[in-house]
Amino acid sequence: MRYLAPNAILGGLIIGIMGLGALLSTLWTPFDPLAINFTARLQPPGHEHWLGTDEFGRDVLSRLMAAAAASMGISLLTMVAAIIGGTAVGLLAGYLRGWTDRILMAFNDALLAFPGILLALGLLAITGANKYGIILALGLAYLPSVARVVRGTVFSLREKEFVDASRVMGNSEAYTMVRHVLPNCVAPLTVLATSLFGWVLLAESSLSFLGLGVPPPAPTWGNMLASSRPYIGQAMWLAIFPGLCISVTLLGINLLGDALRDRLDPRMRRIRA
Repeated sequence: MRYLAPNAILGGLIIGIMGLGALLSTLWTPFDPLAINFTARLQPPGHEHWLGTDEFGRDVLSRLMAAAAASMGISLLTMVAAIIGGTAVGLLAGYLRGWTDRILMAFNDALLAFPGILLALGLLAITGANKYGIILALGLAYLPSVARVVRGTVFSLREKEFVDASRVMGNSEAYTMVRHVLPNCVAPLTVLATSLFGWVLLAESSLSFLGLGVPPPAPTWGNMLASSRPYIGQAMWLAIFPGLCISVTLLGINLLGDALRDRLDPRMRRIRA
């Protein structure tokens, strides 16, 4: 009998709450997250501003909600871009082999030679600090990891009987790849996607903290942390709440990823049995 593991329930609940807050912020926030009110500077959490205000009198809760939409939206788009690009590279390299594999893997290994955050920093220096530059930079930085996983999976699938049967039936190599090989890569890709989402979220927050994320005054969790540094002694809530949002979201992603791995990995199913 199949059941939902506690880590799946808790992880899904955390991600659901964060995602709901991000979606809600596109329609409504308690206050305008960009509205400046110098008469309400650095107010502690209270009945009017539940999570306090920042150095410009802006409501912290409203900014956290808007930041969730920015940070999680960028992470989601980056994850999708890396999964699509990495799957295409890994599928072609693993299935066609030969010179195609050598050329694609040479390009892939060249990207892997750079740490992901360093490669993203270099690309952002060219494209500039903006939303789409971050997606492009981080997408390219994490594409090689996806390509490696897909290539290894395709290597093991390429010699299976159902692939030979597809060839015997006269199906083209492209049809066999898309119709028979690619669907069998979904399970490892699903597990990898959850981990990748967490990696990208942390990288995006780091870039924003360094001033290379979404330009202010638009809020992200990373740039909210960065702007809180001068006021950490008198207004610690400015650092605590963005940091908690990042930490709790990463916890939810890791819990959900562990549950998916346990459900989709045959070796883990045998251990549970």
